Amino acid sequence: MNRIHRCLGAAAALGGALLTLAVAAPAALATIPDPGGGPGPGPGPQPESITVVSGGMPGWQITLIAVGAALVAAIAAVLLSRAWAGRRNVTARAD
Repeated sequence: MNRIHRCLGAAAALGGALLTLAVAAPAALATIPDPGGGPGPGPGPQPESITVVSGGMPGWQITLIAVGAALVAAIAAVLLSRAWAGRRNVTARAD
Protein backbone atom coordinates (compact mmCIF):
# COMPACT_ATOMS: atom_id res chain seq x y z
CA MET A 1 0.00 0.00 0.00
CA ASN A 2 2.89 2.34 0.78
CA ARG A 3 4.37 1.83 -2.70
CA ILE A 4 1.05 2.69 -4.29
CA HIS A 5 0.89 5.94 -2.34
CA ARG A 6 4.42 6.86 -3.37
CA CYS A 7 3.73 6.05 -7.02
CA LEU A 8 0.53 8.10 -6.99
CA GLY A 9 2.34 10.98 -5.29
CA ALA A 10 5.11 10.91 -7.88
CA ALA A 11 2.57 10.76 -10.71
CA ALA A 12 0.68 13.72 -9.24
CA ALA A 13 3.90 15.73 -8.90
CA LEU A 14 4.93 14.98 -12.48
CA GLY A 15 1.44 15.81 -13.73
CA GLY A 16 1.49 19.13 -11.90
CA ALA A 17 4.92 19.98 -13.30
CA LEU A 18 3.77 19.08 -16.80
CA LEU A 19 0.64 21.21 -16.41
CA THR A 20 2.73 24.15 -15.18
CA LEU A 21 5.06 23.89 -18.16
CA ALA A 22 2.13 23.62 -20.57
CA VAL A 23 0.56 26.77 -19.16
CA ALA A 24 3.79 28.78 -18.92
CA ALA A 25 5.30 27.83 -22.30
CA PRO A 26 3.02 29.95 -24.52
CA ALA A 27 3.68 33.05 -22.42
CA ALA A 28 7.43 32.44 -22.36
CA LEU A 29 7.65 31.91 -26.12
CA ALA A 30 5.38 34.82 -27.10
CA THR A 31 6.80 37.51 -29.38
CA ILE A 32 5.83 41.15 -29.59
CA PRO A 33 4.37 41.93 -33.02
CA ASP A 34 5.97 44.62 -35.17
CA PRO A 35 3.90 47.81 -34.87
CA GLY A 36 4.90 48.82 -38.43
CA GLY A 37 2.53 46.32 -39.96
CA GLY A 38 4.69 45.16 -42.86
CA PRO A 39 7.93 45.62 -44.77
CA GLY A 40 9.57 48.99 -44.99
CA PRO A 41 10.70 51.51 -42.44
CA GLY A 42 9.35 51.23 -38.94
CA PRO A 43 7.26 53.79 -37.11
CA GLY A 44 10.32 55.89 -36.27
CA PRO A 45 12.16 56.61 -33.06
CA GLN A 46 10.13 56.40 -29.88
CA PRO A 47 10.09 59.40 -27.55
CA GLU A 48 12.05 59.05 -24.34
CA SER A 49 9.89 57.94 -21.45
CA ILE A 50 10.46 59.09 -17.89
CA THR A 51 9.76 56.61 -15.12
CA VAL A 52 8.49 58.05 -11.88
CA VAL A 53 8.65 55.79 -8.84
CA SER A 54 6.21 57.03 -6.26
CA GLY A 55 6.07 54.05 -3.97
CA GLY A 56 7.64 50.75 -3.25
CA MET A 57 8.93 48.74 -0.38
CA PRO A 58 12.09 49.72 1.49
CA GLY A 59 14.97 47.27 1.47
CA TRP A 60 14.79 46.58 5.20
CA GLN A 61 11.19 45.37 4.84
CA ILE A 62 12.15 43.02 2.02
CA THR A 63 15.00 41.68 4.15
CA LEU A 64 12.68 41.23 7.13
CA ILE A 65 10.15 39.29 5.03
CA ALA A 66 12.90 37.05 3.61
CA VAL A 67 14.32 36.31 7.07
CA GLY A 68 10.84 35.60 8.44
CA ALA A 69 10.06 33.22 5.57
CA ALA A 70 13.37 31.41 6.11
CA LEU A 71 12.65 31.03 9.83
CA VAL A 72 9.16 29.69 9.20
CA ALA A 73 10.52 27.18 6.67
CA ALA A 74 13.26 26.05 9.07
CA ILE A 75 10.83 25.62 11.96
CA ALA A 76 8.41 23.68 9.76
CA ALA A 77 11.23 21.42 8.57
CA VAL A 78 12.37 20.69 12.13
CA LEU A 79 8.84 19.96 13.34
CA LEU A 80 8.10 17.69 10.40
CA SER A 81 11.40 15.88 10.86
CA ARG A 82 10.72 15.29 14.55
CA ALA A 83 7.18 14.11 13.87
CA TRP A 84 8.41 11.74 11.19
CA ALA A 85 11.21 10.39 13.42
CA GLY A 86 8.81 9.91 16.34
CA ARG A 87 6.36 8.07 14.15
CA ARG A 88 9.10 5.86 12.79
CA ASN A 89 10.36 4.98 16.29
CA VAL A 90 6.85 4.05 17.47
CA THR A 91 6.35 1.62 14.60
CA ALA A 92 9.79 0.10 15.15
CA ARG A 93 9.07 -0.55 18.85
CA ALA A 94 5.74 -2.19 18.11
CA ASP A 95 7.48 -5.45 17.16
